[in-house]
Amino acid sequence: MRELLPQAERVAALLKQRKQTIAIAESSAGGLISAALLAVPGASAYCRGAAVAYTRHVWLAMRDVDPAELGKIRSATEDWASFQARAIREKFGADWGLGETGAAGPTGNRYGDPAGHACFAVAGRGVARAKTLSTGSNDRVANMYAFAAEALDMLVECLEAGA
Repeated sequence: MRELLPQAERVAALLKQRKQTIAIAESSAGGLISAALLAVPGASAYCRGAAVAYTRHVWLAMRDVDPAELGKIRSATEDWASFQARAIREKFGADWGLGETGAAGPTGNRYGDPAGHACFAVAGRGVARAKTLSTGSNDRVANMYAFAAEALDMLVECLEAGA
C-alpha cells in the first residue's frame, strides 16, 4: 500500500486545507483507496468513512436506497460509479464522494467486462466527473492497486481544479 501514499497524502493535504471531507464507496479496489487515505496521519479531519460495497446487496441493505433506482443501473459502469459517489457522499454527509467499480480479475465480470476494467466517479458540490480505466491485465492484485491509484489521481485532479 505504500505506493499509494503519495497520492493519498496529496488528497489529505487538499481536503485539510479546504476543511472538507470525503466518503468512499469502492468495490473491486477492495478497500485500498480508503486504506491509503486512512494511513495518512490526521485522517479523522477529512475522512468521514468508507464502504467496500462489493455487491448490490450492500447497497440494498442501506436505508433509503431505492431498489428500483439500483435496478436501472448496470454495475461496473460510469453510471454505477457516479451513483456510488453521490450516494456515499449524501449518506455520510461529506463534501466529496468517490465511487469505484469494476472487475479486478483474473476473469471478467458477469456483465462481460474484462479483467482490468474499472470505472470511477467523483461527486462534490457542482462536480460530477466519471471515467473508465482498462489495464489490459488479469493480475487481480496489480489491478486492485491500479484501480486505487487511478481513483486517488482522479480525486487529486478534481480537488486541484478548485472544484
